[in-house]
Amino acid sequence: MRQFGAAVKHKNYDTIMVNDDFIIKPIDGFGDRETILQTLAIEKPDVLLLFTDPRFFIWLFEMEDEIHQVCPIAYWHVWDNYPAPTFNKPLYDATDLINCHSYLTYEIVSKMAPGRTNFIPHALPPDLFYPLDKNLKHRHKVEILGEPRRDHFVLFWVNRNARRKRPNDLLWAWSLFMKDLKEKHGRNNASLLLHTDPNDQEGPNLLGVVDKLGISESVIFSNERVDFDRMNILHNISDACVNISYAEGFGLPTLEAMQCGVPIIAAKTGGLTRQVVDHRDGSENGVALDIDFRSLVGSQQVPFIYEDYCDTQNIANAIMKLYEMPTKEREALGQKTRDYVLSEFNYQHTIDRWHETLSELVESWKSQRTRRWSFNEVIK
Repeated sequence: MRQFGAAVKHKNYDTIMVNDDFIIKPIDGFGDRETILQTLAIEKPDVLLLFTDPRFFIWLFEMEDEIHQVCPIAYWHVWDNYPAPTFNKPLYDATDLINCHSYLTYEIVSKMAPGRTNFIPHALPPDLFYPLDKNLKHRHKVEILGEPRRDHFVLFWVNRNARRKRPNDLLWAWSLFMKDLKEKHGRNNASLLLHTDPNDQEGPNLLGVVDKLGISESVIFSNERVDFDRMNILHNISDACVNISYAEGFGLPTLEAMQCGVPIIAAKTGGLTRQVVDHRDGSENGVALDIDFRSLVGSQQVPFIYEDYCDTQNIANAIMKLYEMPTKEREALGQKTRDYVLSEFNYQHTIDRWHETLSELVESWKSQRTRRWSFNEVIK
C-alpha cells in the first residue's frame, strides 16, 4: 500500500515506511494532478482508493479517464443525509467501487450506483475498546473526576468543539436536566464530561457558556490529547455517551462507547441511527432521539442537504431516563449495546468484506481490460 498522508501542513515530510508493504508519504492538502500521474506511472497500482468528502477530489474525478488507463477507482464513502445528492452522480459514475461505512449512505448511493455499492460498516479492533473490571472503573473514576464525584452519574461527550456538533445546545440541555434533577429528586449528583477544546476557534467559547448557564459545578473538560488506553478509561467511567450532531456521517465515539458496554443517547440521523437503533428488532441501545426539526441547507458545491435537530428539552429528558434507570438495568442495557456492536459492527467481518470487494474489483478490472484491448485480424 502507498498512502498519501493528507494535512494542511506537516512538520516532517519524510516518507514513512510502516513495513515493506505500507508506505506513507506526507502531502499538503489532498494531493494534486501531477502527484497522482507520477505515482500511477511509477507504482502502477492495482486500485486507487479515495476516502473523504468528494468535494476534495473534484480535480481527481476530472482526470478519471487518465487514471482508468492504469487502474480502477474505489471510494470509501459517507454522506450525511437526504435528499439524495444527485449532483454527485457524475462522481459516482466515474467510480468503479463504492463502499459505504454508514447504512444511510448505502441506502442513498446504491440507488444511484447500483451493482457497485456495498455497505461495509465502520468497526474497531476488539482489544482497543472494551469493558474494564468494576473495581478498576471505580478507581479510575475517583482518580479522574475526584472523590466527591465517586457516585455521580456521568454523561460523556467526545467531539470537536464545532457548530455541527451542537456543543452549546448540549450544555443548554444539560442545564435543563440539572434543573429537573434538583426539582424532581432534590439532587445534583451528575457530571457532564466533555472531551474537547473549549477554546477551539471553530466553535463557541464553552467556558463562557458554562458560566452563563450556571452549570460550572457539574461540567468537566478533558482537553488534552490522549491515547486509546486513556480514551477507553474515559468511556468506562461514564454511564452514557451522547451525540446530538445535526449532521453525522457515522459517529465513532458512540461506537467506542457501545463497545465498552456503555449505552448511548443519539439523534436518529446519518450513521448514528443504525447505532442507537437495533435494526434487527427496532429496540434502542440507550435512547434514540427523534428529529424535531429539519432544515434544508446548502452551498454552491452542495446545493441541498438536510440538517437534523433534536429539541433540547427532549435531550434533557433522555438524560433523565438513563439517570433514573436502575443500575442493574443500565448495566444490562450496556451489555446489549456491546453484543450489538460485536455482531453488527464486527471488525473481522469489515476486514473480510474489504478484502472480498477489492479482490473482486481487481479481478473484474483485469478481465475487462483483457477484453477491451483484444484485436481481430483483418483480412483484405
